[in-house]
Amino acid sequence: MSSPDTAEPAKDRLFDSNGNEFKVPDYTIGDIHRAIPKHCFERSTATGLYYVARDLACTAVIWYLTSTYLTPENVPSTPLRVVLWGLYTFIQGCFGLGLWVLGHECGHQTLTTSSFLNDSIGFILHSALLSPYYSWKISHKRHHQVHNNIAEDVVWNPRTRNQYAQMLGKLPHELAEAGEDTPIATLAWLIIQQMIGWPNYLITNITGHNFPQNPSGVFTGANHFNPNSPYFTPSQAKLIIISDLGIAAAIAGFVYLSKTFGWNNMFVWYFIPYLWVNNWLAAITFLHHTDPSVPRYMPETWTYTRGAAATVDRDFGFIGRHIFHNIIETHVLHHYVNTIPFYHSWEASEAIKPVIGGHYRSDTRGGPFGFVYALYSNLRSCQWVEGVDGGRNDVLFFRNKNGMGVQPLKAHTS
Repeated sequence: MSSPDTAEPAKDRLFDSNGNEFKVPDYTIGDIHRAIPKHCFERSTATGLYYVARDLACTAVIWYLTSTYLTPENVPSTPLRVVLWGLYTFIQGCFGLGLWVLGHECGHQTLTTSSFLNDSIGFILHSALLSPYYSWKISHKRHHQVHNNIAEDVVWNPRTRNQYAQMLGKLPHELAEAGEDTPIATLAWLIIQQMIGWPNYLITNITGHNFPQNPSGVFTGANHFNPNSPYFTPSQAKLIIISDLGIAAAIAGFVYLSKTFGWNNMFVWYFIPYLWVNNWLAAITFLHHTDPSVPRYMPETWTYTRGAAATVDRDFGFIGRHIFHNIIETHVLHHYVNTIPFYHSWEASEAIKPVIGGHYRSDTRGGPFGFVYALYSNLRSCQWVEGVDGGRNDVLFFRNKNGMGVQPLKAHTS
């Protein structure tokens, strides 16, 4: 293992952002499939519907108990009520993310054996969480097909050295001399990312694929609400309109409930938990695809198997396993094979690890607390991607101007 401070990359050798030597995976997707027990591919409608019913029941019971008993009469202390209502929003946000994950399962047709039932449930769940189901389903399928192809991927596609320099108003070769970000600046950016990163992606295509002929904008160009977006084909336009109508119906319902029960109540009952859902979506997807140990590939080197390997499993304890439905802990498997139901993902994930070997990426240090800290540290260490100094430029790694890990190139060569 090389040290970031002493490593001198040789030509054609690759080093990740931590200074560890990286070798391009050489196994095939067939090797992965053969390692997975066949029953892991089996879907159960009863099991899928059970989890939907369970999560909906939990959210309903939590809301009923809290709104009924967490009142000034039963809890006279205002500070205590604030703390308990805050806990309510956190718990409901966790179950909200769990329901979103079940909608994600529907998008992959793994929740039940019926495509009609999958799409119906997914449409309802995602619309209620203000996510355009069919629009996202289509772009997400594309994400799986081209994962980590720097020229084609459609979400969390990092900036290249040139793009990052342009954002800062600098020339590419000046990044090595650029000043570090202050911790406060990183924290402020992190808060913005966690609060509005998910809707910002849907609306403005931030971190998505760049379409020069269709610049991104609010509800124009490349976004998830425009039937004419380059993400979609003309034949898919009707599905985008249906997604938009689902969102419109949900918003109309929330307005009605707010007028009926009061805006303040709905703010606490739904909108703050909704921000928690946004937070978890941004956090989980960011950390799955942004890490000092994973590469991005140029088209000439990218393959489906190599792209799938470039993601990271993490650990979020009880919540991750039992409420978030393993989406954090078994994401590497999910990018290799997205047709396995989440309730078989642990077994299938263990089955493929001997095939992946040293290419398996996980960071479970600190459990949930380590997961949260990684949001901050990875935002500082993963700012743009570039090739190796004096070596290959077909495999790119994260670099930064904050003095973390392998230092950036002193001159623009990528």
